[in-house]
Amino acid sequence: MSAVILLFIRLAMALALYGFLAWAIWTLWRDIKRQDELLAARRIPVLKLTKQAESGEVSYEFSTPDVLVGRDQTCDLVLDEKTVSAEHARLSYHHGNWWVEDLQSRNGTLLNLELVVTPVVVVSGDEIQLGQVIIRVDVGDGEDHTPVSDSNG
Repeated sequence: MSAVILLFIRLAMALALYGFLAWAIWTLWRDIKRQDELLAARRIPVLKLTKQAESGEVSYEFSTPDVLVGRDQTCDLVLDEKTVSAEHARLSYHHGNWWVEDLQSRNGTLLNLELVVTPVVVVSGDEIQLGQVIIRVDVGDGEDHTPVSDSNG
């Protein structure tokens, strides 16, 4: 009789162990899924920069966390204008906002006609002036946009 009771105790312990392992794996899977959803919600919103040109407006869209603007060909947004420095300004996404900072340019960077001395948050509708070039900023929702740049003439 005691052998049968011992067998049932062993089976109960084995079932409890497998139940615990199944619960632990299910909990880990659920946490990984939740983290994936949180990371998906943190996607960088698309930054659309529109400048006036002789032929009309030209728009560029960016979804990278840093956008370098200047006259140099290595910049993300190249502005072929003598009043724009080689590396004039940087737009960067952090802390849930897009920020603009002047990179010690010769002619300065203005945000809505105010000189940018330290990094400043930019929002849709803001105008950034780099030398003689004025760029309108639009912050998108990050869905169905091209990742680097798209020129619309």
